[in-house]
Amino acid sequence: MQARCMRCKADKEMVDGKETTTKNGRKMMKGKCPDCGTTMCKFI
Repeated sequence: MQARCMRCKADKEMVDGKETTTKNGRKMMKGKCPDCGTTMCKFI
């Protein structure tokens, strides 16, 4: 899944994406940036 990396300032394909739920019940994908390793998040 594509998400925006805040450190690289670009849209990239996240690595090891997992679907999680926030405290208020929204679903999101959480993974790592393939270049810098920063955590990437995208609400779905």
